[in-house]
Amino acid sequence: MDIPGTKLLRNKDFTNQIIKNIKKICQNLNRVKIMHVCGTHEHTISKYGLRSLLPKNIEILSGPGCPVCVCPAADIDKAVELGKRKDTIITTFGDMIRVPATNISLAELKARGADVRIVYGPHDAIKIAQDNPNKEVVFFAIGFETTVPLIGYEILNTPPSNFSVICAHKLIPAALELLISQSKLNIDGFISPGHVATIIGLQPFCLFSDAYRIPNVIAGFEPNDVLLAILMILRQKIEKKYETLNEYTRVVKPEGNKKAQEIINQVFKQVSSPWRGIGRIMDGGLAIKSEFAQYDADQKFDIQLPKSQDIPPGCSCHLVMVGKLYPYECKLFRKDCTPLNPIGPCMVSMEGTCQIYYKYYNP
Repeated sequence: MDIPGTKLLRNKDFTNQIIKNIKKICQNLNRVKIMHVCGTHEHTISKYGLRSLLPKNIEILSGPGCPVCVCPAADIDKAVELGKRKDTIITTFGDMIRVPATNISLAELKARGADVRIVYGPHDAIKIAQDNPNKEVVFFAIGFETTVPLIGYEILNTPPSNFSVICAHKLIPAALELLISQSKLNIDGFISPGHVATIIGLQPFCLFSDAYRIPNVIAGFEPNDVLLAILMILRQKIEKKYETLNEYTRVVKPEGNKKAQEIINQVFKQVSSPWRGIGRIMDGGLAIKSEFAQYDADQKFDIQLPKSQDIPPGCSCHLVMVGKLYPYECKLFRKDCTPLNPIGPCMVSMEGTCQIYYKYYNP
């Protein structure tokens, strides 16, 4: 089956054709566990009820694909501590202000009078810094490889001296390698995020098919994108031919975005980095290089913090994020923990697995 054109992405007949092929292959397979690591993929799967279309021996696990969810409490605590200063404005993306930290969220800090502002990106934060030269403006930068070039570009263009960044960026391939080591998961294939591959290309994902012999498919975000990725993984299982394939050819180039990669390599370095609920991952994050230290909030300010707490008592986000538990298996789900009162980070963002299940899962 060829990679579909845009007209087939939500075509019912094409959906039925893919499902028919999946069911045929599954007759010759035992239980297969496929994991995606993208909140948008989970949203597509849940919204369109794709799991209900699949044979019973296919299990789709949701991995740590929500950048808001995996941001450790310690990084939010930094932003909270800086936000307490009268001369400081904290800027970040919308979902981030509601994520629980050790004591309070940025939203709670704002309610207490701190200057916390939602922005669409770093350029907005720089404009705020230009308009407020007597204040320090800190941009709390989160996200995977997709959003990193935006910050890198702004830093290379010499922003105002009162602008700095809390760098909480995470790298997807490193997390996938850690998940492979989780023996109880027994992952049989990965659906990898198309937006990340748009930046870094296919090569960083080839490790999983080449070295670990686990099929990997870069997929788009329409229903038939996801179903086709599942079919491509199952075919590899049957043929015992393990590759990294690109389903999202209409957007992702094999080499990725060379200019974006150049910007990332100029401004950032890979570092060992903590992921909330998962732990420290080797080469799992980015830090700003020393030559741009004036824009690194960690180096610019002396931030003293007590020990942080990633997962509140009773919360199961750490298990949900690695596919060991479905949200409805958490005792807080839909009871104490709701989108209006999130106990854990997975209930905050539209890309969080718990919020997605809250919206679409009906037991």
